[in-house]
Amino acid sequence: QVQLVESGGGLVQAGGSLRLSCAVSGRTFGYYWMEWFRPAPGKEREFVAGIRSIDGNTAYADSVKSRFTIARDNAKNTMYLQMNSLKPEETAVYYCAIENRRIMTRKPDYWGQGTQVTVSS
Repeated sequence: QVQLVESGGGLVQAGGSLRLSCAVSGRTFGYYWMEWFRPAPGKEREFVAGIRSIDGNTAYADSVKSRFTIARDNAKNTMYLQMNSLKPEETAVYYCAIENRRIMTRKPDYWGQGTQVTVSS
């Protein structure tokens, strides 16, 4: 069973930065994607960014490209989301997730509990 624990959320002013972390435990092997999601209008959760564990391939939502960077440290079983130039509308609970597939479908198999990010204006 895979367990995910997010950390690093907090309060930041518009234009500031935060780095979120997600610690992964349990059995994960082969191809799998580590992903970040957040709530969005009309959707329960929208995709933010993802990284493939085995080779580091990445994908980003258009709205965060050039500002957010996803990374992983396989030795520590941890992934990170570096968020720069944050906007107030990006205030949300951010969730980390894993899907056990070679090709990303953005339909995770496992979810973390979320970490709150608040961006003040």
